[in-house]
Amino acid sequence: MNNSQLEKIKNGKGFIAALDQSGGSTPKALAGYGVPEDSYSSEEEMFDRVHQMRTRIITSPAFNADHILGAILFEQTMDREIEGKYTADYLADKGVVPFLKVDKGLADQENGVQMMKPINDLDETLRRANERKIFGTKMRSVIHEPNTSGIKAVVDQQFEFGKRIISAGLVPIIEPEVNIHSENKEKSEEILKEEILKHLNELSADENVMLKLSIPTKANTYKELIDHPRVIRVVALSGGYSRDEANEKLKENHGLIASFSRALAADLNANQTDEEFNKALNNAVESIYDASVNKK
Repeated sequence: MNNSQLEKIKNGKGFIAALDQSGGSTPKALAGYGVPEDSYSSEEEMFDRVHQMRTRIITSPAFNADHILGAILFEQTMDREIEGKYTADYLADKGVVPFLKVDKGLADQENGVQMMKPINDLDETLRRANERKIFGTKMRSVIHEPNTSGIKAVVDQQFEFGKRIISAGLVPIIEPEVNIHSENKEKSEEILKEEILKHLNELSADENVMLKLSIPTKANTYKELIDHPRVIRVVALSGGYSRDEANEKLKENHGLIASFSRALAADLNANQTDEEFNKALNNAVESIYDASVNKK
């Protein structure tokens, strides 16, 4: 593990950019960027276009280590190059810590939750991630209802994979997202916190994780998790909130920083000039940074 990257993630001021849209969410991400589905004719061409989008974001002067601590990548992005360097190397040279999305998507809803699909090639992916100088990983599940057994199963699965990731020398971002539109969201968050705490308290002194959680209904619900000695950092997803709404909610939660995707890229468009693009990205970066470091 790179100790300077660990120090940056643990104590640095800023946020983590989520640039990890994968197969199912890529067309939607491209459409939001002004690239409609009828402008590409194959999956390969689609991923070429999304890499162009990510390259434009990452190479922008607005995407800098003064505001951005890390970036979460899709597997194909890890394997591609930016200006002649593998993406993680380019990010590291820029002072931004690289993470990799390792989950294979969501299973069908059962017991009020969506577990992760099996990750059958996890060991090989982790080997390649180390080869590509990735610092950590990210895995996402979704909680729709305050079903105790369902939430327990989600957290059990996340930590089971998380321990394997730790053993491979990487830092896992455990992401049991609570659907922001679900009824009884606050109740789900209470159950989730207790289940996460059980697992954190069972980790050994050399087993550390990060958490990526929906911004809680009740401010500072996750303070106990943020302060836990086994937690390197707790980051928040925007979850479908607008950037302004997500930022306002984030400001109410001490110690919680952003890891936004849609809220980061919402104002970016393929047809913008470089000046327009960089200005729009800079506005987003500065507002998310402000919400991450300046609390009410």
